[in-house]
Amino acid sequence: MKIKPFKVEEWMNEYETSAKYNIAETCVDSVSLDELFEITGEDKGAFLAQLSARKLTYGDIFGAPAFKEGICGLYKTIKPENVVTTHGAAGANHHVYYSLVEPGDHVISVIPTYQQLYSIPESMGAEVELLHLEKENGYLPDLDRLRSMVRPNTKIIAINNPNNPTGALMGKDMLMEIVEIARSAGAYLFCDEVYRHLTAQEEWCESVADLYEKGISTGSMSKVFSLAGLRQGWIASRDKEFIDSCLSHRDYNHISCSMFDEAVSAVALRNKDKLIGRNVKIVSENLAILDEWIKGQPHMTYVKPSAGTTALLHYDFDMDSYEFCRRMYHETGAFVTPGDCFEEPKCVRIGYACDKQVLIDGLAAMGEFLKKIEG
Repeated sequence: MKIKPFKVEEWMNEYETSAKYNIAETCVDSVSLDELFEITGEDKGAFLAQLSARKLTYGDIFGAPAFKEGICGLYKTIKPENVVTTHGAAGANHHVYYSLVEPGDHVISVIPTYQQLYSIPESMGAEVELLHLEKENGYLPDLDRLRSMVRPNTKIIAINNPNNPTGALMGKDMLMEIVEIARSAGAYLFCDEVYRHLTAQEEWCESVADLYEKGISTGSMSKVFSLAGLRQGWIASRDKEFIDSCLSHRDYNHISCSMFDEAVSAVALRNKDKLIGRNVKIVSENLAILDEWIKGQPHMTYVKPSAGTTALLHYDFDMDSYEFCRRMYHETGAFVTPGDCFEEPKCVRIGYACDKQVLIDGLAAMGEFLKKIEG
């Protein structure tokens, strides 16, 4: 099977572990196990004693009940039988396509977004059509354009909400319009929702799995819950035929997930309000820092993100984004992601939900670099 290089992951793999100021990271400032138990108030000693006594079998093949119950608490209509546990959201996204797509299927995906959503189905022989999200439209989809793209044989419409890399957020009204477009063709509506709940507004952040009988949601413990090291994710859908297909295909690629990862995830999800509250505060405060910094940069503009942890910063220099990011990294230690990783030229993706001082110092270094190339 041939597949295009995964541009953003190759970039992160090369530079992120040695960056002085990592403002490319997309997770909210990660927590340790000690910090998790401090935040949640649960008994760490009792948890570790119980876990240490368990035999290291394959564990719960279909997912630990406490973990799946916790996942259900993130939705309005999802029950444990509607959930398939996976190795991270990356595993979830791949598994959705692995369980559904056949050569010749018509798949529509938004772009820019996480490259999995369009490169994986293309590698499987699907005909992938891209719906470009435009800066002038706040990186929200043109629904008239989407309607014109849908065919009677459209298998999947793939979206990402909140969007990575732009931070755009589709509200319920827009999602319902997309549901009706998908329903008109009998298509699945697949939404990567790994940043869901990271919004400044207090209202409920809708999921396509709740809004549509053929809606598919993927999520993880990484971005919203600051636990990327667990590599724990899931698929949620009320479509039984699809879930059955996922479970059948699952036997071929991962059988079960780590009992340790699922146990820690269950602790986090039992206390989701505490973790989400912490992380929304970080996102809100750090976005204010980024917004104030942007106002003082004559060569940079952006569409202020509505949710998530990332934003695209556009510059007006005659320099491609790979050169911009490499030069800045080597000259200042500030690390961001080239917009060309998302097919978006002359811009960079910043992750602003890191440690506050790292963000402040990274933006200061970036500001110095901008002055240097201006001169």
